[in-house]
Amino acid sequence: MSVITVFNGLFCEAGVVVKRVVDATDCRLVTDQEIVADASKLSGLAEDRIARAFQAKASVFNAFSHEKEQAIAWMRLAVAKRLIDGENIIIPGFASQLPDPEIGHILKVCLISDMKARLGVAEREEGFAEKHAMKLIRKDDEDRAAWVKALRGTDDPWAGTLYDLVLPVAATGVERSADLIVEQLSNAVVKVTDRSRAAVKDFLLAARVETVLAREGHNVLVSASKGTITLTINKHVLLLEKLERELKGIVSDVEGVLAVECQVGKGFHQTDIYRKMDFEVPSKVLLVDDEREFVQTLSERLMMRDMGSAVVYDGESALNLVQEDEPEVMILDLKMPGIDGIEVLRRVKREHPDIEVIILTGHGSEDDRKVCMELGAFAYLHKPVNIDVLSETLKAANEKIRAGK
Repeated sequence: MSVITVFNGLFCEAGVVVKRVVDATDCRLVTDQEIVADASKLSGLAEDRIARAFQAKASVFNAFSHEKEQAIAWMRLAVAKRLIDGENIIIPGFASQLPDPEIGHILKVCLISDMKARLGVAEREEGFAEKHAMKLIRKDDEDRAAWVKALRGTDDPWAGTLYDLVLPVAATGVERSADLIVEQLSNAVVKVTDRSRAAVKDFLLAARVETVLAREGHNVLVSASKGTITLTINKHVLLLEKLERELKGIVSDVEGVLAVECQVGKGFHQTDIYRKMDFEVPSKVLLVDDEREFVQTLSERLMMRDMGSAVVYDGESALNLVQEDEPEVMILDLKMPGIDGIEVLRRVKREHPDIEVIILTGHGSEDDRKVCMELGAFAYLHKPVNIDVLSETLKAANEKIRAGK
């Protein structure tokens, strides 16, 4: 039996439609949560970090940490393993976009409804007021649009070219929508063939290569065909030949790879710079200082050393960012308006003890130093600081973090 993938809008009764299809076909349902859990087991990454890839808002550190791309890579591998294990499965939700569209025996379905109908479902099924439901729908549509853009390169998540079947559920009806999906399973176009099974094997090999590259800090597009891997570099790099040699050296050792080819993609000549993740330095450094010119300059100098950094100018903003997007290391000033550095340190180490905090101050006393170290600061430095000294301190903090992991 074919594989069915179902992408949908929020409040489009997709859950009811999918359940009817499952009941009619005896297919196994593979949810987003299961794919995230599989990816977590394969990678060792926390499930919440992987699931964050579904959100439109990427980490402020993502250009250096590649967290979203890593999560996608591991979820692709999780889906590929599911496809290898058998064909009679239904993959709804965000994960439905992960399989290679070249796999012929996948019936790609999109379930969507007009806004009026979606608001009606939200009120009828969940009791949501229109304003609240509209907010939820817009946020979910934004997440899904960003997800499809990242995986398929198109701005329209509902584009008919992405699917074999687009069903307006409100107009078609839940029962008829499910019936149409089941009927299409008999279409010869989505029958399992030797060619479609070979495409699944290619997808699995490409996914394995992608995760191997991710572990080495690389982020390139990967495709496979009969053991030949094609790597597409979509960001500008000055030493292209050197990067190609490094990539080929890594990929050639992967079991099942017979040949490796490199090429540049459409994005290569844009201004975006290719950045390999450097595991010897932290990729998520939060700078907290109310001296704006100083901290912005410091951030630029750290980025020149391949350390991803973000800047905030007060303690409250720092605590808010930590809740949304946990950094690895924080460089923290003591004297700031509002919540001072010592209080920020106290709260961070209490609620997020794995974050290493480096105090960098121009006004601290010996008593302040003692308090900070007792609260768990990794180091206590004075302004002006030598950038090499700060870099070595950051590397030492990173080593502690890696050792802990």
